[in-house]
Amino acid sequence: MQSHDKIRKHADLVDRMAGAMGLDLEEEAMSGRLDMEELTDVVLSCTSCSASEACNDWLAEARAEEPLPPVYCRNSAFFRVLRATSRSGA
Repeated sequence: MQSHDKIRKHADLVDRMAGAMGLDLEEEAMSGRLDMEELTDVVLSCTSCSASEACNDWLAEARAEEPLPPVYCRNSAFFRVLRATSRSGA
């Protein structure tokens, strides 16, 4: 079982990555484009990543508007699909 601190840390990384990509997870959930079970799976996937410190550093330095997630991001496909879906209004 994951510790609460670890889950919180990775939930924050997921939220910050979404923000860096121009996504608001709360808005996506309210619109129905994201359900809480999927978000839970994304956070749990993030907790098993060994590059969380590199991710934190990448997020701290991300300057490009709506960049692509780093290649090592376990949730890269999720973020890309959500952004495409969000833009299409689906």
